[in-house]
Amino acid sequence: MRIARALPEALHEAKGAHGGAGHLRFQGLWDKDAFQTPWLFVHYAVIPPGGGIGHHRHDDCEEMFTILDNAAQFTHNGRTVEIIGGATVPCRKGESHAIYNHTDRDTRFLNFCVVNPGGVYDCTDFGDPRVGVPLESTDRLPVGRLERTLLKRDTGVHGGNGEVWHREVWSWQDFRTHWGFVGHALVPPGSSIGYHRHDTIEECYIIMSGSGRMTVDDETVEVSQDTAIPNRLGGSHGLYNHTDAVLELLVMGVCIERGKFDRTDLEDDLTKR
Repeated sequence: MRIARALPEALHEAKGAHGGAGHLRFQGLWDKDAFQTPWLFVHYAVIPPGGGIGHHRHDDCEEMFTILDNAAQFTHNGRTVEIIGGATVPCRKGESHAIYNHTDRDTRFLNFCVVNPGGVYDCTDFGDPRVGVPLESTDRLPVGRLERTLLKRDTGVHGGNGEVWHREVWSWQDFRTHWGFVGHALVPPGSSIGYHRHDTIEECYIIMSGSGRMTVDDETVEVSQDTAIPNRLGGSHGLYNHTDAVLELLVMGVCIERGKFDRTDLEDDLTKR
């Protein structure tokens, strides 16, 4: 199975990213060759105190900055706020952004990038690390909170076992590319997201905490925190929590045709795999 795990020994140091302060340590989990939709990359990073990514803009691609824990100062279109993890901020085409760790602890961070078909990665750096700038109210930015209290209970998700708590944090209308959705979910012990297939959407499951058994195209492996599993067009997949602890995950979807979705449930709750 194609899985990628963020590992301390696999992190590379990047200094002055986009003109940012200090350095960060990052790992490319997946690039465009992993997908058939216009998904460019999935990156994992640890931003130490005093490190960050400088103020910059993309005109042909969109990013999703996701703070998994701790906190950081995030700039969006020139406005800077403190964001407490976990939270996601969409950086749509033409919107400038930056991130800076103003705390005394490491901040775990994910970055996703999507373009339109045929699009490429582009960047304009502004030479501004956004250090020591005035802070504004958090409600001035589009922030999607990854809070468990916001999740809604559902049963039999994709024909799965038990209950799953989930919500759509961002939908396809929130983006300008073929980004389909950003979802947040909790899978309690003994529950599962049933085996299913999409022919018009590619997904990536990112395990935020806990562990479980992921099945992709009839291959089952154990997955745990900071694991990213891509599910390609037409591929079958699902997730079972066989442990005694809650499993928390992000699910990202990118459409082959903007706003077009499909699903085929395969009547397997994966509890016997």
